[in-house]
Amino acid sequence: MRHTFFCIDGHTAGNPVRLVAGGAPLLRGATMSERRQDFLARFDWIRTSLCFEPRGHDMMSGGFLYPPTQDDTDVGILFIETSGCLPMCGHGTIGLVTFGLEHGLIQPREPGRLRVEVPAGVIDIAFTSEGDRVTSVKITNVPAYLAATDIAIDVPGFGPLSVDVSYGGNYYAIVEPQGAYKGLEDLGAARLIDLSQEVRTLVTAKFEPVHPLDPTIRGVSHVLWADKPRGDGADGRNAVFYGDKAIDRSPCGTGTSARLAHLVAKGKLRPGERFVHESYIGSRFIGRVEKTTDLAGQAAIIPSIEGSAIATGFNTIWVDRADVFWKGFQVV
Repeated sequence: MRHTFFCIDGHTAGNPVRLVAGGAPLLRGATMSERRQDFLARFDWIRTSLCFEPRGHDMMSGGFLYPPTQDDTDVGILFIETSGCLPMCGHGTIGLVTFGLEHGLIQPREPGRLRVEVPAGVIDIAFTSEGDRVTSVKITNVPAYLAATDIAIDVPGFGPLSVDVSYGGNYYAIVEPQGAYKGLEDLGAARLIDLSQEVRTLVTAKFEPVHPLDPTIRGVSHVLWADKPRGDGADGRNAVFYGDKAIDRSPCGTGTSARLAHLVAKGKLRPGERFVHESYIGSRFIGRVEKTTDLAGQAAIIPSIEGSAIATGFNTIWVDRADVFWKGFQVV
């Protein structure tokens, strides 16, 4: 049996986004969180076949557009990437919304605005356009909060680190310069990947965060290495590790949200202030602490992230079950 998927490919701030505009499976569930669980149970082969080799690569990510489940929302999004089916993806949202609007797949009820359902909750979108092109997307994200501080680990061959865990749609182990970690330039991407695998394993052994409202959102999936900015006009820089060997080329939307919550909790950023976040390759998102809030008794913030995406082409992908690699593969 051959399955056909029509995709719009592109990138957000350098990180790939694949909008699967044709071939999305019909999902069960009254919310996008429930649909995410149904997808993982019955259709995860679609994610692996489209994101893993030979049809994808280690950094591949994207998603599907679905009819909303709530009357006051415009569209639902389900995210896929090499690391799994994420509760929320910031760079993915910017790309999927951009491509969906530019190709008429999303019809906003209010010009320049959208309310979008994602597995992590409901997010608000403000976008700007020039002609047929979407030039900017600003996400007002789900509540973000600092989940744990000062988790002591000892990384083999590197040394001790003190790590904090913060949530911005996914859970991040945040490593600031300390000890053997002097900054991103001293390590390089290959070394960061090796260290991140160890850091995530060691942190996971000591702490498993669980979202206070949705227990299906749990566990540290990403590692954010924080550093001082390299370019003028930026406030910080990062390298975000996800999957098994991926470094986010964008500044990472949920990572930026988690970092904002982290900085607010540490007293280094205040509500109303913005934070220009620089990626490993120098691309940028504009983050802002919109306001403080309460998340089931937990002090939290409402963050926003602004950026832009570019579509690079159409891609019709066949997944043929006669192919020994129809589910995709990874070389780790």
